[in-house]
Amino acid sequence: MKKHIVILTGAGISAESGIKTFRDANGLWEGHNVMDVASPEGFAKNPELVLDFYNQRRKQLLEVKPNKAHFDLAKLEQDFNVTIITQNVDDLHERAGSTNVIHLHGELLKRRPISSDNEIYDCKTDIFFGDKNEKGEQLRPHIVWFGENVPLIDKAVSICETANVLLIIGTSLQVYPAASLMQYAPKYIPKFYIDAAPAPTNDISIQVIPKKATIGVEEVIGLLK
Repeated sequence: MKKHIVILTGAGISAESGIKTFRDANGLWEGHNVMDVASPEGFAKNPELVLDFYNQRRKQLLEVKPNKAHFDLAKLEQDFNVTIITQNVDDLHERAGSTNVIHLHGELLKRRPISSDNEIYDCKTDIFFGDKNEKGEQLRPHIVWFGENVPLIDKAVSICETANVLLIIGTSLQVYPAASLMQYAPKYIPKFYIDAAPAPTNDISIQVIPKKATIGVEEVIGLLK
């Protein structure tokens, strides 16, 4: 039976493809206060601003490509059972060839009505205020905003509990509940944390590799093989 590699990815892995990380140094996201564009309250206050914000992010996503780290992770499926649990809302893992990806925080290329997180549609075009489903409900990006539940967190916990190897790539380990997932992996399995500026960790079982994803992932794959 193939070993199960569970991979937790964050914004750092997509940054090398040209997608900006979640917040820049001054705490803004593309010039906006995060709560204005990534919360139910922000959407209720100014839906046009929020929709335009994600329309621009969607256009950017369609212009970029997966990088070497994405492709290297996809190739792991040749030798291992691989599950990727990502905080990213892009589709770069899938475009690189990964077949088992869980998006904790939703997907930019999908949309749903404001009343439901189960009625999900593909979306590669803009969403405008006034765009509605057949029931007359306003459509919104299929994104988990601050203050909203993370529907797939329980599934992600269960997956982490079955890991034989854990990789953590490109995340600050500051966004919860995603940051807590590594605690559910079995205690004595190999664990690697790849990040150009890794957050401090008190877990001595984690091997920290302070490198960007395209370099660190290749290094870890060499160790695994």
